[in-house]
Amino acid sequence: MEDNFVPFSGIKNDLKGRLMCFKQDWTSGLTAGFRILAPTTYIFFASAIPVISFGEQLERSTDGLITAVQTLASTALCGIMHSIIGGQPLLILGVAEPTVLMYTFMYNFAKDRPELGPKLFLAWTAWVCVWTAILLFLLAVLGACSIINRFTRVAGELFGLLIAMLFTQQAIKGLIDEFRVPERENPNLPEFQPSWRFGNGMFALVLSFGLLLTALRSRKARSWRYGSGWLRGFIADYGVPLMVLIWTAVSYIPGKNVPTGIPRRLFSPNPWSPGAFENWTVIKDMLDVPVLHIIGAFIPATMVAVLYYFDHSVASQLAQQKEFNLRKPSSYHYDLLLLGVMVIICGLLGIPPANGVIPQSPMHTKSLATLKHQLLRNRLVAKARKCMTENGNLAEVYGGMQEAYQQMQSPLFHQEQSSWGLKELKESTIHLASRIGNRDDPIDETMFDVEKEIDDLLPVEVKEQRLSNLLQSTMVGGCVAAMPLLKMIPTSVLWGYFGFMAIESLPGNQFWERILLLFTAPSRRYKVIEEYHAVFIETVPYKTVAFFTIFQSIYLLICFGITWVPIAGVLFPLMIMLLVPVRQYLLPRFFKGAHLQELDAAEYEEAPPLSSCSMTRQENEGSFADDGENMDGMMTRSRGEIRRMCSSKVTSCNATPARDSVSIQSPRFSNKVYSPRVSEIKGESPCLGRGGSFGSRTGETRRSNLSKTHSFN
Repeated sequence: MEDNFVPFSGIKNDLKGRLMCFKQDWTSGLTAGFRILAPTTYIFFASAIPVISFGEQLERSTDGLITAVQTLASTALCGIMHSIIGGQPLLILGVAEPTVLMYTFMYNFAKDRPELGPKLFLAWTAWVCVWTAILLFLLAVLGACSIINRFTRVAGELFGLLIAMLFTQQAIKGLIDEFRVPERENPNLPEFQPSWRFGNGMFALVLSFGLLLTALRSRKARSWRYGSGWLRGFIADYGVPLMVLIWTAVSYIPGKNVPTGIPRRLFSPNPWSPGAFENWTVIKDMLDVPVLHIIGAFIPATMVAVLYYFDHSVASQLAQQKEFNLRKPSSYHYDLLLLGVMVIICGLLGIPPANGVIPQSPMHTKSLATLKHQLLRNRLVAKARKCMTENGNLAEVYGGMQEAYQQMQSPLFHQEQSSWGLKELKESTIHLASRIGNRDDPIDETMFDVEKEIDDLLPVEVKEQRLSNLLQSTMVGGCVAAMPLLKMIPTSVLWGYFGFMAIESLPGNQFWERILLLFTAPSRRYKVIEEYHAVFIETVPYKTVAFFTIFQSIYLLICFGITWVPIAGVLFPLMIMLLVPVRQYLLPRFFKGAHLQELDAAEYEEAPPLSSCSMTRQENEGSFADDGENMDGMMTRSRGEIRRMCSSKVTSCNATPARDSVSIQSPRFSNKVYSPRVSEIKGESPCLGRGGSFGSRTGETRRSNLSKTHSFN
């Protein structure tokens, strides 16, 4: 997205681009069939559970004026609107922690003032929302979102890690509170006696960590050794919501042997309870707010507008990173304009507004990437087998898969085919045909097992559509009516889910990976080289990586500390925005430009760095797995992240295998793929001589940094 500050220009371009693919957004979701339910349910729980928890937090902070009913209603209303008429349908909206903090500060300000008080609090916040919407309109019209491309991965990943820390903090605080007497509760009740409070806390630890561990394990079910393929796929797709149900059922095992309040469960009034509809008519009280406070509402509105501008834009940016190979255009300006409309609607209804949230938005995109891979894989495997049954040769099999691949692409926006993907499949199959004989002879799966080979050859793509966002938002709205059922969930299950979301957001975060690198023993750092890793591992001196990571860590701790400061805590996005000039003007004074380019490059620039070093093909091109189906060759990470494995059939591959090929004992990997930097760390003789390594960008032989004083040793 280029800088464009011409009024209305950004909105016009966004509408023009998104209207061209609006129809395809719906048809693409419908053609996915029931498979669309997997990412839908996954992101529904990721969206609904934090919103319910934030509703409980607001209920305590506002003396019951705002509850989980209001936060769920806001999330559902804004989500449905955005999924239908929004620009970027991959963006997930919800009531977030900054909104909770802001409403808490505003309530503490209003409740002690006789001219406002709790009675006019919602009416006053409605005026805050009106001012906020006006500011968002101005930002959208004037093209303020054009500067979003100035936010490099340093800012985005630092913000993502900060959100993970806030989720972890909330989980820890929630577990500690399980040992205490809740606010506004009678401490003389049996369940609040010291012995029962201790029992409740210990049971909460079991439920919380039980959910956390089983949810993390279920997300990796595709790589399990046990169970059939469909069962492992079902657990990987629906395991997290199943774990919530299972551990909720476990919480009822003690039965009547414990007091009624153990374990503690969600509390929220039903939407049909007396007085539950009072805040929905807050518009009639807006004129009762004193004029001075109507004008003064502009001050908190400014902070909220800046907060929403940053959160909404960065969440959208992280949901459409270059690594996902999205084919459809972005819509920052129009989405910000629509957010202003939704803020006004929520304010007039007396409910807190929803905006783009992290980590749910990138989690949504990653789950749809897994879905697209499964759809592509099934279609190509079926087409290849059909060609084989018709006695087709290798060229005809490839042609059929190529045709099926093109049929599943967007009819409006095409991107060039990946240099890996089906192009690599064609080259490897032609080589195979040349070895086994005449390439025009019919083949079968004993000669070419496409099901075992296709996973690591397909390019990363995303099922871009609106249906999953619409369905999950509708399901969140259904939670309002299902409040009696939701109140059966223990609060400790929520804290475990918060921890799960925090851990889910870490894989793929380069900042987090560099932190782990700092704590890796020097004698074990070669393990990082042997696995999938970013370019900077090979090209940037270790001391530079360490200093850069320490700088980021200190900055992260400052931002986290600001969230603890009353009132000023909501301004932590300003610290993230400050990284733009820091990155542009300050960091180049301390780090070389080439090093900054590697450390702060976009994800799509992180090509696998190591080329094969005089690596020869093995005569026996056996399959990676000799029996059964592919064991998660995509390396589907815990949050659905897709990392393509290197195909050993290709003469020159650009990735280091994630497993030690010797331990696999597969004929396909009878020798290790060579990494010169690993050899230097281990003290072996490099095959290129004198510590030479293949350049990650140009392919030139480059002297390894390990031979210098700042080496890993």
